[in-house]
Amino acid sequence: MWDKQVESLGAEFNILRYDTRGHGKSEVPEGEYSIEMLGNDVVELLDFLKIEKVNFCGLSIGGLTGQWLGIHEPERLNKLILCNTAVKIGNKEGWNTRIEAVQKNSLVRIVSATQERWFTPEFVSKNKAEVDAVLAKFVQTPLAGYSSCCAAVRDADFTNEVSEISVPTLIISGTEDLVTTVKDGDFLMEKIPNSILAAFKTAHISNIEKAEDFTKLLIEFIKN
Repeated sequence: MWDKQVESLGAEFNILRYDTRGHGKSEVPEGEYSIEMLGNDVVELLDFLKIEKVNFCGLSIGGLTGQWLGIHEPERLNKLILCNTAVKIGNKEGWNTRIEAVQKNSLVRIVSATQERWFTPEFVSKNKAEVDAVLAKFVQTPLAGYSSCCAAVRDADFTNEVSEISVPTLIISGTEDLVTTVKDGDFLMEKIPNSILAAFKTAHISNIEKAEDFTKLLIEFIKN
């Protein structure tokens, strides 16, 4: 997911990437997950690697994880980047419907809808091979892991806590993002005291769709 950022960021910083619980090569524990679990996974990973503080960048569910860290573990953060996320993403009915659908029909059945949410039609038409590669990786996600993370997003709501985030925060939104809108980004900026907002003409996966602009902004924010 972050391949387009590695070269430029790696020239400036040490990079730590990890697979979220239930995804990639990480374990797939049984039962529903919570954002608290995902946040504590980050803390335990940092402890294991003996890393005291980081600049944390998370997108979508990663942005929820970032909010949890900003609220509950601020001493582990230098700066925080919250991308294409919200204090609350979607609603209970929508997430339960998605969980039921993928458990019945697999992730392959929602690939088309996922593409529409993740990327603008213009980007897809010019970068079909790249989009197909991202979606091919998506369908390899363990069903149990995907469903359990859907439950974590479903139950997360930081509306009343997000103003507790005190570390410098960059919020990135996509003007074409129908999942986590610019309005959601505005709300985050209004509630987080030391924050700024940037919006790119992208759908949900802004770091891929506007990779160069996204990476440049990250580097400027972290260094300044």
